[in-house]
Amino acid sequence: MSFINNIKREFGTANMLNKLIYINVFSFLFLNIFSVILSLFLIDINSIKQHLILPSNTEEVIKKPWSLISYMFIHENFIHLIFNLIWLHFGGKLFLQYLNQKQLLYTYILGGLSGGILFIIAFNYLPALIPFSENAKALGASASVLAIFFAIATHIPNYQVNIPFIGYVKLKHIALIYITLDFLNIPSGNAGGHIAHLGGAIFGFIYIKKFNQKSVKNEKSQFYTYLKNIFNFQKSNIKKDYKVKEIDLILEKISKSGYNSLTKTEKELLFKSSKK
Repeated sequence: MSFINNIKREFGTANMLNKLIYINVFSFLFLNIFSVILSLFLIDINSIKQHLILPSNTEEVIKKPWSLISYMFIHENFIHLIFNLIWLHFGGKLFLQYLNQKQLLYTYILGGLSGGILFIIAFNYLPALIPFSENAKALGASASVLAIFFAIATHIPNYQVNIPFIGYVKLKHIALIYITLDFLNIPSGNAGGHIAHLGGAIFGFIYIKKFNQKSVKNEKSQFYTYLKNIFNFQKSNIKKDYKVKEIDLILEKISKSGYNSLTKTEKELLFKSSKK
């Protein structure tokens, strides 16, 4: 029980990046351990796995809409999992240096959804892929991971990464090379995976572009409010100074000629001033 409690405590205190990594690892271990147990009873794990991965057939998607989310936490094998987690850790750490944990989760989920939706659209509307739509399936965190990586690469495009044997390379160049290879490899196999990658990458790019535009608008709005407050403060002070001088003149007039010497306007001003 203490082991389980430690896992719960570790998960509860972890940041969003580590939580996403833990969920992917747990999903992989659970399905594979469960697969061994089921094999002892001659039950194929694929019959269960099919309910979690994303089909391209729209009728199947309607029957199991949860697959639009679950597919981004399921991996084919250990290499597939490790490769995605390395990219997730690398892109996620950079992401959290400049953006927050809520945005990381938002980008992961919606980036995965974008990749899944583009995958479904491609296999239902592109003539070269329609013949394979019945059996095409998508699984893995790649679209979500690329959404995070492209988001941070768009946010800080000139950030340099030191790659062994190559040297310093800008994030925007890594992103460009990655997406170009994905696009060029669509005809050579795993078209669904490459198309889902494109969907995630496009979401990450658009999301940060919109976020940056909003930030600029907020900065302009804040600057305008700041100037307005300064102006209003100065204007208020000018009015106050003017009224103080008027009251001083009225009081001076009273001391010389008495209260009855005041005009109706001066009496009203004095009365209003006495109430404040």
